[in-house]
Amino acid sequence: MKTLFFECNMGAAGDMLMAALYEVCDQKELFLTTMNEIFAPLQISVEAEPATKCGIGGTHMRVSVHGEEEAAALRPSHAVRSMTLHDSIKNAAPKNKVIQGISGDMEPVPEDLSGDAGKQDAGYSYSGQEASAHGHHHGQEDGQTADASHDHTHEHHHTDYPSIRARIDSFPLPDAVKVAAGAVYQILGEAEAKVHETDLEQIHFHEVGTLDAVADVVGCALLIHMIAPDQIFASPIHLGSGFVRCAHGVLPVPAPATAEILKGIPCYTGSIAGELCTPTGAAILKYYVHKFFSMPSMLPQAIGYGMGKKDFDIANCVRVFLGETFIEETPEWQDPAVYTAAAEESMASREAAEESNAVPAEEEKEDEEDFEDGFPSDDSVLAISCNIDDMTGEAIGLATEILMAAGALDVYTVPIQMKKSRPGILLTCICEPEERDKFTGLFFLHTSTRGIRYQIYERSTLESTFVTRPTAYGNIRIKKSSGYGIEKEKPEFEDLKSVVLKNGCSLSLDDVAKTLRQK
Repeated sequence: MKTLFFECNMGAAGDMLMAALYEVCDQKELFLTTMNEIFAPLQISVEAEPATKCGIGGTHMRVSVHGEEEAAALRPSHAVRSMTLHDSIKNAAPKNKVIQGISGDMEPVPEDLSGDAGKQDAGYSYSGQEASAHGHHHGQEDGQTADASHDHTHEHHHTDYPSIRARIDSFPLPDAVKVAAGAVYQILGEAEAKVHETDLEQIHFHEVGTLDAVADVVGCALLIHMIAPDQIFASPIHLGSGFVRCAHGVLPVPAPATAEILKGIPCYTGSIAGELCTPTGAAILKYYVHKFFSMPSMLPQAIGYGMGKKDFDIANCVRVFLGETFIEETPEWQDPAVYTAAAEESMASREAAEESNAVPAEEEKEDEEDFEDGFPSDDSVLAISCNIDDMTGEAIGLATEILMAAGALDVYTVPIQMKKSRPGILLTCICEPEERDKFTGLFFLHTSTRGIRYQIYERSTLESTFVTRPTAYGNIRIKKSSGYGIEKEKPEFEDLKSVVLKNGCSLSLDDVAKTLRQK
């Protein structure tokens, strides 16, 4: 399936997501032309600029409002004399009070609190203007401080949520794009309303910051519509750490609105000081991403890098992979935290199924089979195999356990001699033919192989059933196999193992076997 996977190791911001998507879109010129045509009446321009982080080339998406990027359009000095949505609200704001957001009063906290967190994010005027460690096009430059004497030349206007939705609906874009962009903005607005205990209709947004954020949201919606993936996944989101200062105090990272949006989404803090995930980035991911987990097994066809402005030891970017996945959702076996529990649950269900098929010895019946019309238990199985010479024994053992826990019929290894006289291992998994894609993904994920082989085997099998017989040590399940005129039976090993451990008798089974009472 055609899949997008966002790698959010450095968080997510609207412009960075848009830049990453732009890089994997095969209609780049059409996208830029469309964006600049629909936003021209609002004096907004969108440009894709080459950018480099840690030696890696990518794209920075420059969104200019009234000819300037947001960093120049709104200085923190102006906002310090004003109040933002985060700080103009008392703890118990009246429900009928109109909240006006003035963008740009968030400042980095001193080094002793936030270290490297020094980026202003004025793109979300209604969301507190978090000091973003990305330093993307909403941010002030490194080392830039508030200048109380700055004379801001742009007249400030405000607009409410219904007006924003009406503006989005007026764009000459496909309905699907407008619906998605409107839904993302609703996620943003509802988070702010929840944090500040007011209604969505009571929030007024700063016009310049809103226009900039609308361009990010609409741009991402349009690019995803043009790319048309079947499914979208993302990694857990890195939030950053530390604090950001507003006019009336210090707020923790993530900002309250961002934290509200991230409810139910896997995320984590780290050693990087600053806010890596902005409200717009969080809202876009929340709307579009089907599931958050480690990268699934996929064949990448294009990779995009959406760059922020600030430099870290780690490349400040959102990376997106576009390609084909083997399975629609990642197997739960990819998560080490749930592997043991999942494997135990799988074993328990198998034992329960076997137990349900057991019948008391006194109720056993001899089955008469007619073999003239064939054998109903005959079928075909798929063997998946690969040669490995660069994995440790522990790693191969883990791979075999994962394959078995995932439902393989059997997994085995054979020592082999490979090229350059290297000793190696032939790893083979037997499974149902219809599970080929599932186990292909697991092979590539959990082994070092770059290629695997398939072979279909026709097989004849004896039909097996379980019966329970009483012994001096308690009930023991007996596996009975029959077919082709053959009948055989054998005590279930797990039951015998339990008897040995509990009673201290010999595993030679003589003590147990002689106590089995035939019917």
